[in-house]
Amino acid sequence: MTKPHTPDLEDEIGELVGAVMPRATVLGVERLGPDEEPGAEGTGKAIGYGVPLRIRVRAADGAERDLCLHTAKPDDFGHDRRADRAANTILAFDTFGDLPRHVRALDVGAVMTDGRLVSLRDSGEYYLVTEYVEGHVYAEDLRRIAHDRAITETDVSRCDALARLLAEIHSVRKDAPAIYRRAIRDLVGHGEGIFGLVDGYPDGVPMAPPERLLAIERRCLEWRWKLKDRVDRLARTHGDFHPFNLVFDRAGAPVLLDTSRGSAGDPADDVMCLAINYVFFALEAPGSWRGGFGTLWRRFFERYLDCTGDHGIFSVAAPFLAWRALVLCNPRWYPSIHASTRDALLGMVERALDAPQFDPNDVERLFP
Repeated sequence: MTKPHTPDLEDEIGELVGAVMPRATVLGVERLGPDEEPGAEGTGKAIGYGVPLRIRVRAADGAERDLCLHTAKPDDFGHDRRADRAANTILAFDTFGDLPRHVRALDVGAVMTDGRLVSLRDSGEYYLVTEYVEGHVYAEDLRRIAHDRAITETDVSRCDALARLLAEIHSVRKDAPAIYRRAIRDLVGHGEGIFGLVDGYPDGVPMAPPERLLAIERRCLEWRWKLKDRVDRLARTHGDFHPFNLVFDRAGAPVLLDTSRGSAGDPADDVMCLAINYVFFALEAPGSWRGGFGTLWRRFFERYLDCTGDHGIFSVAAPFLAWRALVLCNPRWYPSIHASTRDALLGMVERALDAPQFDPNDVERLFP
């Protein structure tokens, strides 16, 4: 049927088949490309490159049947990350058996870097092991400032350090238009993005009725069309640069937790993610803006711009501001905030979405 495969590949496929069909024998393997004919040359290198392999086997009872080994490759339609392809493969295994007359999924697994095939069919949820960093969560600094209505020299130096760190992260630019467009698409339409957050609002949220949220959604959808071709702005990003993901270690240096969304997108995402928290904490603690948070708000933008020169960030910032504000205003995330805080944040978002570019000085109207 095919030319012989390398012993390693034969062994791997033989073990795979033996696991799903005990005592079965592999008779041959062929590639199932769109233009392949039965009997065409089989290729071991197809594994990992998105080309299905047809595996002819003889079962223990002597009957012959065919299996198909599927792998995936990156594309521009939501499969550019390895995690996307893993998710789709696992979803297929979980759901193929739910439809009548659908081909059955017999196994799901991973192709290891050395070519081994490892089954995941008996796995459940997945886990991640990371380092543990002893340190001080930045959110605790913001809570102290809110309580004291004042900042220290350490607060200013930490603000500078975070601006410099973001500038360093964003200094790595990328030339991948599809990835930028995906980042903007996810900003609006992902379950963790604007649409998903709005869907998570319970009924009857003070100052956030459905009609107000709908109007914000519509504005953000228009912004998607303004931004989707700004592909020159694609850079390395953190993706969730909020105060609970920022730790200062024992030496006083910042350490990051939980990078998200593929670690690539528009730098405005990270900048607005942190900056809006200075406004949020200030609104919840009257008197703390003049005494401290206002200084940090201005300082953060100034230092970031000093490091990057990216004044274009203000021309794209509005929907990222909206995204982060919708998190802070959602009672499922922050159940105890005042209705006045929610109204002020959403009002700032509405003005930003209606303006040609974001004006950081607009925030001053919230603190007369």
